[in-house]
Amino acid sequence: MQNIELTIKDDEQGVFAISLVDKPAIQEDFIFLSEISVELKVTNDEKREVVGLALVPNKHILRRIKDKEFTISFSEETIAKVQELYLKKNYNNNVTVDHEHSVEGVSLIESWIVEDEKFDKSNLYNLNAVKGSWVVKMKVYNEEVWQQIKDGKFKGFSIEGKFDGLDQLQAESHEDIVNEIKELLKSI
Repeated sequence: MQNIELTIKDDEQGVFAISLVDKPAIQEDFIFLSEISVELKVTNDEKREVVGLALVPNKHILRRIKDKEFTISFSEETIAKVQELYLKKNYNNNVTVDHEHSVEGVSLIESWIVEDEKFDKSNLYNLNAVKGSWVVKMKVYNEEVWQQIKDGKFKGFSIEGKFDGLDQLQAESHEDIVNEIKELLKSI
């Protein structure tokens, strides 16, 4: 099966939203943080935060276009650039549900790239993140979305973005067709 490494060739590409989904393509569920004691007159209030992996380097993610199955992956360098551009463009409030519609009241409050698997903050959440992973933490102010997370409707993050590299799939398909035509012509 062909693997296509997606890249960013200019600052117009990258992730423009993070979606809350039931089945994250990277197969990593987030963890929601709740029921903490807060001083300042409020006790046992929920933090309403979710933390998880947005991207994992070199992980092959199954995709399908028409009848063609293939995998995509991202290098550590591309993931670092994706995170940088996402923050630079102030997309921290660009959140969707199931890649269908934007949702208000959910904000990215922390974002980091794992630099050291052993000493990374992601270990506090048992994420088992590998070096180069993009970890995000979101605050959920939206009551309906928070309830859906607690009910298990949303289990992880999925990115929405524009990347370079899918032309490799089309090029290979075109090349396969050309080779098949050449083989047919040889047999005539």
